[in-house]
Amino acid sequence: MDKNIMDRAAGAIMGAWIGDALGVGPHWYYDLNELRQDYGGWVNDYTDPKPGRYHEGLKAGQLSQSGIILRLMVRSLVDSGSYDEADFCRRMDTELFPLLNGEPASGPGGYTSQSIRAAWRKRVEQKLPWGEIAGHADTTEAIERTLAIGVRYALTPNLLANAVSSNAVLTQFDDVVLSMTVAYSSVLAMLIQGNSLEPDISEKLMNLVKDGTLPFHAVTREGLKPPQPGDPDPPRAGRFASPDALLSPGNMAMAATDPDIKIEPAWKVSLVYGMSCAIYHMLPAAYYLSSRFKNDFESAVLHAINGGGQNQGRAILTGTLVGAQVGLSGIPARFLEKLEGGEELRGLAIKLAEQAQLKSD
Repeated sequence: MDKNIMDRAAGAIMGAWIGDALGVGPHWYYDLNELRQDYGGWVNDYTDPKPGRYHEGLKAGQLSQSGIILRLMVRSLVDSGSYDEADFCRRMDTELFPLLNGEPASGPGGYTSQSIRAAWRKRVEQKLPWGEIAGHADTTEAIERTLAIGVRYALTPNLLANAVSSNAVLTQFDDVVLSMTVAYSSVLAMLIQGNSLEPDISEKLMNLVKDGTLPFHAVTREGLKPPQPGDPDPPRAGRFASPDALLSPGNMAMAATDPDIKIEPAWKVSLVYGMSCAIYHMLPAAYYLSSRFKNDFESAVLHAINGGGQNQGRAILTGTLVGAQVGLSGIPARFLEKLEGGEELRGLAIKLAEQAQLKSD
């Protein structure tokens, strides 16, 4: 059993939960002056939400609903030994949906996201079956749970792509969102395997497209060179219309490592790529921070949080990718010790990491 892979896989899951809990207090401040007024010049730890904010009633170190759904997903994977869609859906029906009422400011974690509210209404009120309840949300909500599938299938990216897309489409049916969701977990798998988030990450991912492992359409030759007369159309056709979601991570890593490109302080990446919830704002910032601070978990997640806006999602995505690079052993102890239920979560992360060693389902 490869202890390094286990360490990186467990680090990814714990990094996600830490990022989620860090966002509970200062979540969704689009006025950065208000954020600084409420939390000082630099948020550096778990904090209580202020009265009237999104997670009012929670305490520092607790999980939001995103973290709770991720825990549900991890438990499903661990108990089933693999991705079992029926088991996941059953748990959503019995463990989460009975606690919701369709309103934003309700349910465990103090706030219910757009795609989960839509799924609840169609599933509970309209009695529609799973498979007919997906909505239009263009957010990272599916990534925030399917990242656990990315960990489970880190050594089998073809199975990863199928399982991640299958789960994501339960709640979000936009093809661009699905392609970016699969791309994120594909990047995560590469990091768990031992790669770093460097500019060449996209070339490595494109090689998996060329050999048919990842289901993306590609019209270029090796090394992203243009097609030549007589080449088939297309050289590689996949489910997703474009490989651009796989090219973005390399572009963001290039920006993070280019000495002529300076985003200072790094939290201002939120202003460069966008503070709001859409997946096309969240992923570039997370990739940038995860490349720039690939060996510094604390700096990565804290710059994600201090950028305001949808900082919780940004911190979940960043914490996962940097956790996969530094490993569980590289996460500062204080983040693990102050996380409510941390020992249980750590145990689940390690069990899932053990399953990540399995190369076949």
